[in-house]
Amino acid sequence: MNQIARELTYAQALQEAMGQAMQADPRVFLMGEDIGVYGGAFQVTGDLIERFGAERVIDTPIAELGAAGVAVGAALCGGRPILEFQFSDFATLAMEQITNQAAKIRYMLGGAVSVPLVMRFPAGSGTGAAAQHSQSLEAWFAHVPGLKVIQPSTPYDAKGMLLSAIDDPDPVMIFEHKLLYKMKGPVPEQPYRVPIGLAEIRRPGRDISIVATAIMVHRALEAATILAEDGIEAEIIDLRSLRPLDRATIVASGSRTTRLLCVYEGVKTLGIGSEISAMIAESEAFDRLDAPIGRLGGAECPLPYNPELERAAVPQVADIVAASQSLVRGRL
Repeated sequence: MNQIARELTYAQALQEAMGQAMQADPRVFLMGEDIGVYGGAFQVTGDLIERFGAERVIDTPIAELGAAGVAVGAALCGGRPILEFQFSDFATLAMEQITNQAAKIRYMLGGAVSVPLVMRFPAGSGTGAAAQHSQSLEAWFAHVPGLKVIQPSTPYDAKGMLLSAIDDPDPVMIFEHKLLYKMKGPVPEQPYRVPIGLAEIRRPGRDISIVATAIMVHRALEAATILAEDGIEAEIIDLRSLRPLDRATIVASGSRTTRLLCVYEGVKTLGIGSEISAMIAESEAFDRLDAPIGRLGGAECPLPYNPELERAAVPQVADIVAASQSLVRGRL
């Protein structure tokens, strides 16, 4: 008789990963605003302060630049800090430490040191948090050599990729879409790793490849079900890692299906879809395409507070369906 897999929410999976890492390695500790007694802005750190104490679950002042500087210094001195930002938007307040210090110190010192720092960022729209608390800025940081940028879309990947990030000798930024925190899925109890830099094919298909990130993976899967009823079989690729990118999986999929659509929540212009489009255009897949490469990204505006306008500003299931139908049928 098959055992039913244990299910956790995305937030619980992240908390379990941090707890297991802290249990296994005394160098691992947490920093961030309201992560202690309050349990984090999205309750991800939960009861970790009760289990590990205030010396390893450290509430920081409302000073992101200072907290990031302390985390970089701690990593350089042998610690394994995990720094939580309340919202991904607040990374803008710590850009100096993230992009000029954490990302570059190993290179500038000839590999003599490393910065094993994990930074966690609740990201994305859908909660009515308005323009300064709802952005998807991951493409900014994926532009910077020395940083690794990941976006797990399932509870399983959230735990496994976070544990891989904690092991990594270099800084890793993990963007956690806020709408995923309550999503449930199977998560093994024992520690495991999901490699950074590998995409995952969530659904095979023959007619079009849809490369998606974070919450858009789930919208793309929903769109694929609708498209199948219309006779279109979409292959859904969960990018998972923005830097490094899994070129091989994307190119192979685009070569098979001969059509490719990139779906992401960040602003369309200069977003991750632009990089993927250029990568395909420079690859052996380009000559096999039967339609232009499509991009669905966020609107060219700050994210609205109004829920209807907020939904209109980022791709929805219907948008993915329409764009896929156009690519499959527009040039046949």
